[in-house]
Amino acid sequence: MLDTLKKAWNIPDLRKKIIYTFVMLIIFRIGSNLPIPGVDSFKLKSMVETDAGLLGFFNLMSGGSFKRFSVFALGIAPYITSSIVMQLLQIAIPALEELAKEGESGRKTIARYTRYLTVVLALLQGFAISNSIFANAFIVNDFMSKFVAVIAMAAGTAFLMFLGEKINENGIGNGISLFIFAGIISSLPTGLYNIFLRIKAGEVDVITLLFFLIGAMLLIAAVIYIQEGQRKIPVQYSKRVIGRKMYGGQSSHIPLKVNQTGVIPVIFATSILAIPQTIAPFFPNSKFWMGALSVFDAKTIFYNVLNALLIIFFTYFYTSVTFNPDEIADNMKKNGGFIPGIRPGKPTANFISRSLNRLTIVGAIFLAIIASIPNVLLAYSSLGIRFGGTSLLIVVGVALETMKQIEAQLVMRHYKGFLR
Repeated sequence: MLDTLKKAWNIPDLRKKIIYTFVMLIIFRIGSNLPIPGVDSFKLKSMVETDAGLLGFFNLMSGGSFKRFSVFALGIAPYITSSIVMQLLQIAIPALEELAKEGESGRKTIARYTRYLTVVLALLQGFAISNSIFANAFIVNDFMSKFVAVIAMAAGTAFLMFLGEKINENGIGNGISLFIFAGIISSLPTGLYNIFLRIKAGEVDVITLLFFLIGAMLLIAAVIYIQEGQRKIPVQYSKRVIGRKMYGGQSSHIPLKVNQTGVIPVIFATSILAIPQTIAPFFPNSKFWMGALSVFDAKTIFYNVLNALLIIFFTYFYTSVTFNPDEIADNMKKNGGFIPGIRPGKPTANFISRSLNRLTIVGAIFLAIIASIPNVLLAYSSLGIRFGGTSLLIVVGVALETMKQIEAQLVMRHYKGFLR
């Protein structure tokens, strides 16, 4: 990895892209610490704790911006939600499905709809948190103060969306993913410093820390192994004679990834299970919500078992939504392709579906284990560093994808081909 970065830095064009990306990330971190006008910082510090539940998840994804109630408090969460909603709507609404098949123009139209929906969601979420969680954080608690806060947060999300698209155009990697990556990584120094203070105070044993580091390294290695794992189904294309020329006859493959859905099932499951933890603090005198808060604690066996089952369910659900074996089989048949030993058409679709189901169960169990292990370690250790399975999957996935893009850029620039 270091060798790849060194080679990329020595190429002027790639060096400009890397510097451009780095500057955009610096702007993101500056905005994360830029307070919303009219907010009392002293009230804010003592008012809300966002280390657990859905609020804690938002805070981690935004690099602490949510807890600081900055202009980037919402982060790019509205954009992620909007993108997922638009993906699902393409399945439910035929007009959007046809639009997605129109090529580049259709994708641009869907991207524009996604931006509009992002702004709407940002306004709604900004209004909700300004009138509930941070209602007492304003110097003057009136309509105008909250209106300014809502507009500032929506503008912050729109600006992040703009910066992400600029990174895609002029930088390296996926801009939105890099913002999430930077937000999660930004919390590490504070966590490491807290561990150092605990070790100095004698609250944490050095042996415990050593075992934690070894376990973390093994966990990262497992994530990389599964993220890169895939099954290649061989595809053979028959030869066709058109005029005096012969076309086709080449071999290819269908890559079926072990983790086909990425981190989305974990996000869905975490969001659902975090609802009681998010609502309960608003009803401190309610026995029902206080009981739900204790049951849905991440330290309990019930929580982790239910979390694993939800992850497995959403993995199968999202795979069925985003991957269509029948469509792949039809496209192969139209282009004269076939899987050796499998008849084209329905038998091919059944074979792909069966192979995908076997891989999906492995990927689903992997996601469930990765999401549960950090909860168990944090529950029974005194380290106090909050770095869950979702964060680990995102950080490793974004790092791998960014390095692949840099390697692809290097290969493209070193390819001599017909220029010799």
